[in-house]
This record gives sequence, structure tokens and C-alpha cells, in this order.
Amino acid sequence: MTVQHLLDSQKTVERTYVSPDASIRDVLRALASRNVGALVVSTDGEKVEGIISERDIVRGLDKSGDALLDKQARELMTEKVVTCVPGDKASGIMAVMIARHLRHVPVVNDGKFVSMLSIRDLLQSRLTKVQTEAEAMRSYIEGDMAGLP
Repeated sequence: MTVQHLLDSQKTVERTYVSPDASIRDVLRALASRNVGALVVSTDGEKVEGIISERDIVRGLDKSGDALLDKQARELMTEKVVTCVPGDKASGIMAVMIARHLRHVPVVNDGKFVSMLSIRDLLQSRLTKVQTEAEAMRSYIEGDMAGLP
């Protein structure tokens, strides 16, 4: 299964981002209003300049206290962002996310931000696949047993 397949199966494709100049206060509002755990940081909504997550903000609060709320997203964002492309295998991206302790990976196509992929998206897809396979096995076994004397 590819990342594109996952995106196609979602009801909505999230392209949530904030400006590098956005205050952390505004980032928190955006995270809360969109009910997401991370946002791409982008000036134009296409180029991924960074990513900022709840985890980044918690660490910043630990160091700076409430003065952090007036700082800009660019001051807390992670600049070296792991991204994926629609043709990547979902299982490979999941392995990278687990190995690197990532919860969110932006999807880019031709260098442009397309969507955000979360570990939850990948786990839900995997769970659905396992449940479908288990149900198919149950049906097969019950079907074979039904024909026995």
C-alpha cells in the first residue's frame, strides 16, 4: 500500500500549516482548532520550511516558561523535516516513523506540501488490513467446515 492510497482513503486531506512568523500562541490556537498534533511551517503553504508539534512547544515551555507564547514558530520548529512522497510504501514510512520517534510526516509532491501523514493514519490502515485478513480467514475456515460431514 502506498502513501497515495492512504491519502485517497481519507475523507479529507489535511494541508494545515502556519507561517514562520506566527506566534506560539497562534500555533497553539491552530493546533487546538484543527485538532492536530503538528503543523507544517511554511511561508507560502507549498514549501515545507519546518514542522512544529505539541512536543516542541512543551519542551519550549519547560525552558522558557510562558514567555514562549510570544516567540515565533521559526524559533521552535524542527528545520530538518523528514518527508515522504505519494509513491512511498506506507510500511516503509511507518518503519521510519517508529525508528525516529516521529508522529507526523509531511507528504510532498514535486517539492510541494500535499498533506500531513500521522502515525495514527498508518496504524489505522494496518489495523483495518489485519482485521480484513482475519475475517477472510474466518470465512474461509467456516466455509470449509460447513461442507464437512
